[in-house]
Amino acid sequence: MRDFRDAKLMAKAMREALAARNLDIPHSEALEIVARQFGMETWNVLSSKIETKPPETGIAFEQAVPIVRIFDVAKAQEFYLGFLGFSVDWEHRYGENFPLYTQVSRAGLRLHLSEHAGDATPGGNMVVYMKGIRAFQKELIGKDYRYMKPGLEDEGSRLEVTVTDPFQNRIRFMELKE
Repeated sequence: MRDFRDAKLMAKAMREALAARNLDIPHSEALEIVARQFGMETWNVLSSKIETKPPETGIAFEQAVPIVRIFDVAKAQEFYLGFLGFSVDWEHRYGENFPLYTQVSRAGLRLHLSEHAGDATPGGNMVVYMKGIRAFQKELIGKDYRYMKPGLEDEGSRLEVTVTDPFQNRIRFMELKE
């Protein structure tokens, strides 16, 4: 199956199919049509994605998953599940009455929350790039979370919503302006 990297071939095939029906369009117009089929506004936008090729070394990084130090499971659940709207993917304990290690996620973002000493430093700081930050901020201030009603900060080239969990770990959600 073809994807956006085959856009030039797709435009050529479309022009040939139309020419067989006595319909001629310029190659540039065919490229614009293909770009719109992939949800891009223009050929230039799609072209910039095509030219970003993966490295030839075979090395590719996937999403980083931060480990966040927590000290109280109930407070962590209130904040991450109740306030931020994450869901629990899995939980692990080495036995009964052992520290919790769990993964929570929402809309593609995964975090590991750990009660284990040494897994992470309390008071950490992370940046999360996202889309839909205005709706997210409205959702957060609309919740009945008594410890925080975060604002939406305009930092010029980006919008930010900063939250701090009960363990002094700070998350800066950012959306770049286009």
